[in-house]
This record gives sequence, C-alpha cells and structure tokens, in this order.
Amino acid sequence: MAEADIIARVLPSALDVDAAAWNRLLAQQSHPTPFMRHEYLAALESSGSATPRTGWTPRFMTLWQGDTLVAACPLYLKSHSYGEYVFDWAWASAYEQHGVPYYPKAVIAVPFTPVPGSRLLARDAATRALLVQAVCQWCEQENVSSVHVLFASDDDVQTSVQQDLMLRHTVQFHWKNEPPTLAAAQGEAATAGQPPRYRDFDHFLASLSQDKRKKIRQERRRVADAGVTFRWSRGAGISTADWDFFYRCYERTYLEHGNPPYLTRDFFARMAAHMPDAWLLFVGERDGRPIASSLIAIGAYESCATGPNDSDSGSESGYEPSSGLVAYGRYWGALERVDCLHFEACYYQPLQWCIAHGAVRFEGGAQGEHKMARALLPVQATSAHWLAHPAFAEAVQRFLDREGAGVENYLESLHQRLPFKQAP
Repeated sequence: MAEADIIARVLPSALDVDAAAWNRLLAQQSHPTPFMRHEYLAALESSGSATPRTGWTPRFMTLWQGDTLVAACPLYLKSHSYGEYVFDWAWASAYEQHGVPYYPKAVIAVPFTPVPGSRLLARDAATRALLVQAVCQWCEQENVSSVHVLFASDDDVQTSVQQDLMLRHTVQFHWKNEPPTLAAAQGEAATAGQPPRYRDFDHFLASLSQDKRKKIRQERRRVADAGVTFRWSRGAGISTADWDFFYRCYERTYLEHGNPPYLTRDFFARMAAHMPDAWLLFVGERDGRPIASSLIAIGAYESCATGPNDSDSGSESGYEPSSGLVAYGRYWGALERVDCLHFEACYYQPLQWCIAHGAVRFEGGAQGEHKMARALLPVQATSAHWLAHPAFAEAVQRFLDREGAGVENYLESLHQRLPFKQAP
C-alpha cells in the first residue's frame, strides 16, 4: 500500500465490522444515507436477504491505521446481476460468448437499494484512493472479473476517475420541496437565506401546468371516490400488525411479477428493532380494513444524484448540505385493485407528508419516466467500473461512451418538457 502504516483487512461479514466505528466513518462522508448504516447492512445479512445463498457473498474491505478504522466499503461477490439496478447482462453475455468467466464479480453497493450516496467510506481523499486500490488488487488476486461501485457519491466518482475506473450514468427522478423559479418570482421569497418551500399540497399543485394539475386532482379524486383513506405511522409508531400487513403487500407485489421478494420478513423486523426512526409507513384503508401500503425511508442526509434542475443550488453536487429530511420511496403493495391507488400511495401521500414536515427532497428511485407528471424531475446517478481483462475493459469503455451520449441526450429531452408552469 502507498502508506506503510495502513493495513488492509478483508472481513467476511458485516458482523465482523465494529458497528460504532463504521457509523462514525459514515457520518464523516459528504453524502451518507440510512442504507449505509451498519444496522442496515447487518440486517440484510442476518435476515438471509443478502447472503451466499441468494448470490451475495459479503467481503467487507477495511483499512486500518493501528486500531483505527480509516476506510471501509461493503463489498459483495456476485454470482448473478440481480438486485443491482445498474444492468450489465450484456457484459456478462459477451464474456460468456468468448469463454471468459464474468462471475464472480464484485459490487460495492447496498443490495437491492438504488439510492445514490457515499459508498467508499474514508477519512480523506488519499485514504479513499487507497481503498479503491486495495479492492482492485484483492480482486485480481482472487480472480474476480470486475469491480462495480454502484450509485456512487461525487467523492466516490472523483476518486474512481483518478484510479482509472470507467463511469456509467443512469437517470432517476427526484422531487424537491422548492417552488420553481416562476413561483419564487411571483412572491415566494426565500427567508433567512433558505430557499422557499411549498406551504401545502395545493401550493405545490399551483406550481404545475394546468394539464398536470388537473391530472393529479383527477387521480386523487378516483381514490377518494373509491372510499380509500390513508393514515401514516413513523418509527416506533409502526405496530407489528402494520409491519405484518406491509409485508403481505410487499410480498404479493413481487409474486404477482413472478419473483420471490428480495427481502425477508425478518429483515423488516430488524429494521423495526434497530432503525425504527428511518421508516415511514402509509396504509390505505377502505371500509375500516387495510388494502394497500407504501414504505418510505427517512434520513437527515443529502444524496449525490445531480441534474440540470439543481444547477442553481450553489454546490458542485447539485445539493447544498443540510440537516433537512430526505425521503426515499422504497416499497409498496396492494391486496385490492383500485384505479390510481399506486400513484396515491407512492407519490401523493409521501409528497403531502414531505411538504407538511419540511422534507427537502423525495427520491422516487430507479427509472420511471411517468414520475415526471408528478413533478419528480430527472437527475443523473453515476456508477464506476473496473474490469480486470484489458480487452473487455476497452470494449466496455467504447460502449459507455456511446451510452453516455445517449443518456445526455435523454436528459436534455426530458428537460424540454418539465411539468411546471411556463414563464410568460
């Protein structure tokens, strides 16, 4: 290693990593999220959700200076490409066609969680570079085909570029609790140096174009006319019965699509026990009985996905650091079919809660251009990739150059049809 007093250790389990040391290191990063907390990663493993049996073999890379943890990242050896949300099936197929093994590969990621944030935890940029070097060296020694840093932070991306990793971009859709420029110009002045916030859901609707505003009101009315009402609970207020009902909905949604759910009921039991304040549950009821639910994660953190809609925010990443709440749309399901119920449970109820509680942003997750009609705007998320095989690395770089140009054009086209009122 570049610094003789820093030692790399590869640990076989999150349970072998000191939780307090990991969380202290996470808190020092520019873009922490609740999904990178030790409790979350340990629950994925202990619940049987992300284990060798499911194709996720943990190998946590850690760097130590004496007894101090100075850098770390969650490293998983993968025997498939499910649950990552950055799709590399074509790369695996190309390897197979040429008789070269693509699996096992290594991912530095949060399993099943396409939320941008810090992945390479380090005390400083130099140590972060050592961490990337240690991962790549270890993968070469273990005959691992590649390393993939998924949904990385700006700091992670900068280090990855310096270490000659290749970048790949995808598009997500995020909502910001901030009226657009036109609304601000019409009297929504910032206070105390802070950007204006929406006062209520009607204020938010007023910022949208007439057709979008009308569509949302119609969709909400259909749910209300069907007799469905919603309640929400957060943290310790989510009862065991509510967690059980949510899991019925979550499991049914996966099974209806022909797949078992990624996460076990025990995983959510561990979340309720060890990270209760990170969760917000909406339950839709009709005739006094629950019929649908959506689960939202909550964190007082900023994310690193960037987009042109954030260009005037004053920071290179597109978001100013703040202590405001950020909400992350995660899971939903329903036991009965009601027109527009998905939109109400997954977008309108969470946005209404975010406005009422001053959350700065709601991240809608991977993909879904339909989210733009609900004012979730396109942003760019980035991953970084290292391939051990030089010829394949060169071919993948050419592919990424073409794909990147396509993503840039896609983002530009999306920003030509934002849902807000047009300036006079």
